[in-house]
Amino acid sequence: MAREDDLDLDIEGAEAPAANSRSRMLIIALVVVLLLGISTAATLMLSGILSDDSVTVADQEEGSAATPDQKALDSKKASKAPLNYVPLDPPFVVNFGGDSDIRFLQVTVEVGTRDPAIVERVKEHRPAIRNSLVLLFSSQDPHALNAREGKEKLRDETLAEVQKVLRQETGVPGVESVFFTSFVMQ
Repeated sequence: MAREDDLDLDIEGAEAPAANSRSRMLIIALVVVLLLGISTAATLMLSGILSDDSVTVADQEEGSAATPDQKALDSKKASKAPLNYVPLDPPFVVNFGGDSDIRFLQVTVEVGTRDPAIVERVKEHRPAIRNSLVLLFSSQDPHALNAREGKEKLRDETLAEVQKVLRQETGVPGVESVFFTSFVMQ
């Protein structure tokens, strides 16, 4: 004999979990879309696309009539520009004269500027810059360069020399920092 299964099939109750599952999926999808929107907005703001620091064409045209406060703000914005490094390759190698145990200096120099136009000016006037720096490096006392203070002094003199050459050639010093990326004395 066939036995009746005692299965309780609630057909109306089966639709309620499906609707509940759909609403949960809808909520999850909305949360994901909301998080994507927030992260996109944050990325755009951090990259500067949505910032209020943008300069309009009208602001650029009024540049000559800007107040001193506006000029100060513009100079602060310009100082926030990334530093461009320009290597003065190949490394400088100079001989020391005299009775010192230290016979030569090899130094690799990079200059830093925030103005992209100056990068091209440094490259254009590299021979004059290198000439001045060779003369400067070869006139140094090797024993003074053993100390950090001597290297810092040489770095300051190097910056002054590069700025001097650029001022003579272009009218502006342009370079704001000098870095020794390698410094060897033997």
